[in-house]
Amino acid sequence: MDNPGLAIIFRAMKPDTDIVIAGGGLNGTALALALADVGFRVTLVDPVPAAAKQDDSFDGRGYALALTSQRLLAAIGVWQEVSKQAQPILEVKVTDGRAGEGPSPFALEFDQAEIEEGPMGFMVEDRFLRRALLRSVESSARITQVALDRVVAQDADDSGVTVTLHSGKVLRAATLIGCDGRKSGTAERAGINRTGWSYGQTALVCAIHHELPHHGIAHQFFMPPGPLAILPLPGNRSSIVWTETNEEAKRIEALDDSGYLAALRPRFGDFLGDIELAGKRFAYPLDLTLANSFVAQRVALVGDAAHGVHPIAGQGLNAGLKDVAALAEVLALARRRGEDFGRLDVLDRYQRWRRFDTATLAAATDGFNRLFSNDNGILRLGRDLGLGLVNALPGLRRGLVREAAGLTGDLPKLLQGRPI
Repeated sequence: MDNPGLAIIFRAMKPDTDIVIAGGGLNGTALALALADVGFRVTLVDPVPAAAKQDDSFDGRGYALALTSQRLLAAIGVWQEVSKQAQPILEVKVTDGRAGEGPSPFALEFDQAEIEEGPMGFMVEDRFLRRALLRSVESSARITQVALDRVVAQDADDSGVTVTLHSGKVLRAATLIGCDGRKSGTAERAGINRTGWSYGQTALVCAIHHELPHHGIAHQFFMPPGPLAILPLPGNRSSIVWTETNEEAKRIEALDDSGYLAALRPRFGDFLGDIELAGKRFAYPLDLTLANSFVAQRVALVGDAAHGVHPIAGQGLNAGLKDVAALAEVLALARRRGEDFGRLDVLDRYQRWRRFDTATLAAATDGFNRLFSNDNGILRLGRDLGLGLVNALPGLRRGLVREAAGLTGDLPKLLQGRPI
């Protein structure tokens, strides 16, 4: 802040709220609920109007929630509503091949029966999850929503952070949390740089109706341009995340629905019978972006603001919800001990908890994408044999199933389904 006199006044201000969250997407709303549940006063600043999140029309977007993410949603009180529209993921089949030629005979298959806890995860449509989170936020007395506004300035000092909104409103809080995406303004204003690169790939996202039942099986089919994920939704429907080179994706996206389906069919195959589009079509350029630090003075980053990874394993939202669980626990425990929960040394506990895990996830997704998104004959033979070998080793396969379900590592309490 350029004016020293104003800075002194703001430092003396009584806080308007304990925590300001910049960004009201899935991670932002989940974090607001987790923090409110343990007694924090939260102000949620979101440039998107609330009405835009309540659209009940099917647009095809969905999320593969790990079992631990489902536990978190249950712990913050939204799963009961979401569960009615959730599709359990009972099996996952991973194959390699080329479009129109079918998959390699070597496959890796995960089955929910290999773990005791239940389904590995659940598919939930964006519209249902977003609406359930929003309704819970609206019913919380500890959460103040500021819609159609955004954070444009922040000034952190020893006693708190002063946050200025586009509307001119000024808020004083102990901590500012950035849930504002891969191009996080919160991170930029805090002087946090990013590391990353473009993959030269685009994810084409849609949903389809298919003639035959999917039986709760998710498929990941690796092709030279990128993977095709077929993720089961309730009924004879599946969510599609289809990766192509930027140039090819641009060509396909320009086609009408008939042409789009004609491009998809040889890649998809006929194992689910005839297919047709359901809902809208989306396209997302793919890149890797990691914040060089997840925290700064009075600032923490969550979800894509901290780490944006390739969707090859469908772990983007799950990684964000792990951030939510870890940060909420760190802040709650610090306040119970009488600490200033917004201090950098407190926030750094969150970074130490999450940074290695997210760096490992980024390296794994980047490595798998480079290994499988090519047509090198030697690499194809090696990865096919590798898939078959892993599939033949029950102990290793079970470990991978537990990893996919989110059951490994030092889990925050919310991911265990326990209150903080």
